[in-house]
Amino acid sequence: MKIAVIGAGGWGTALAAVLGENGHRVALWARNPKTAAELAATRRNPRYLPDAVLPENVTCTADLAAAAADAAIVIIAAPSHAVRTTAAALAPLLAAGTVVVSAAKGLEIASLKRMSEIVVEEIPAAAANIVALSGPNHAEEVALRQPTATVAASASRAAAEAVQDALMAPYLRVYTNPDIIGVELGGALKNIVALGAGIGDGLGFGDNAKAALLTRGLAEITRLGVAMGAQPLTFAGLSGIGDLIVTCTSRHSRNRRAGLALAAGKTVGEIEGETGMVVEGIRSTLAAHQLAGRLGVEMPITAEIHNVLYQSADPREAVGRLMGRGRTHEPEEVADTQAW
Repeated sequence: MKIAVIGAGGWGTALAAVLGENGHRVALWARNPKTAAELAATRRNPRYLPDAVLPENVTCTADLAAAAADAAIVIIAAPSHAVRTTAAALAPLLAAGTVVVSAAKGLEIASLKRMSEIVVEEIPAAAANIVALSGPNHAEEVALRQPTATVAASASRAAAEAVQDALMAPYLRVYTNPDIIGVELGGALKNIVALGAGIGDGLGFGDNAKAALLTRGLAEITRLGVAMGAQPLTFAGLSGIGDLIVTCTSRHSRNRRAGLALAAGKTVGEIEGETGMVVEGIRSTLAAHQLAGRLGVEMPITAEIHNVLYQSADPREAVGRLMGRGRTHEPEEVADTQAW
C-alpha cells in the first residue's frame, strides 16, 4: 500500500526507509523543494540522518498533495510546533478512512494539547483512526538497523495494528497500546527530565544523582499523566521508562546535550541557535509547568528546570532547592495514616 511520511527530518527519513524496505510505496515529503530534490537524487539525508539510504520505492517530493494522494497511512513526522499547520494543510487532501499517525513528541504551548488532539482538531475525519507513535527510538540507530522497539497507540485497535503491520521489521518491533494519552505524554515529558540529566552530567554529578533524577522524574510524569486520564502502567512501558532511559543517557539525545549546555552557562537562545534542530524539551517544560499548575499536580523537577530555562536560575542552585525540599514519603500521595 502507499504510505506518506510528512517531514524529512531524521525520524521521518528513518521511517520512510523502514517502510520502503518493507515493500510499501512510500512518499517522503520535504517542505523545501531543494531538499526534496537532493533526497531524490542522492537517496541520502546528510543533514539529519547520514547513515540512512532510501530505497528506490521511496519517492521524495515537496508536493504535499502528491505525497498524500491515495495514501492508506499518513505519518506526520514534523516538529511539534509545526504539527498544527501541517495537519491543517493535509486536511483537504486525505481520503475517508485514512489512518493518520502522529510521530511528533511534545505539547503545544498555546493550547497545552497533545499532538493527536491537535491533529484531530485540524483533521476531524481522522478522529476514528488517529495513532500516536512513540518509544525509545533514536533515528540514528534505526538507520543502522539496530534492534529497536516502539509503540503504536490508538483508541482504534484496527488503526494501531495497521501501523504495527506496516512498520514491523527484523530490527523494529512494534507494540500496540490503547492508552494514547499515556503514550503521548511519556514521549513529551521525558524530554524535560533529559534536560535535567544533561545538567547533572554537566555539573559532574554521578550515577546516584542520575538514578534519582530518572526515578523521581518518572514519578512526576506519571502523576501528571494520571491527572490527564492516562493509565499508570503505561509509564512503566516503552513510551514511559523506556524512552526516559534512552533520552537521559544517550549521546544522540538533543535534550541531554541541551542540558549539558545549560550547565555550562549557555542561554536557551544560544543553545537553539547552535543546535540547528528543535530541542523539544524546552517547549515541553513550559507547557508541562502550566499544566501542572492548572491541574494542581506537584512537579518539583519540572518546576526547577522551568526556572533554569525561563527565569535564568542557576542550575546548581536549582539542584540545591530540590535536595533541600521538606521530607516526604516516596509515594508522595500516601498519607501517614495509610502507610503505617
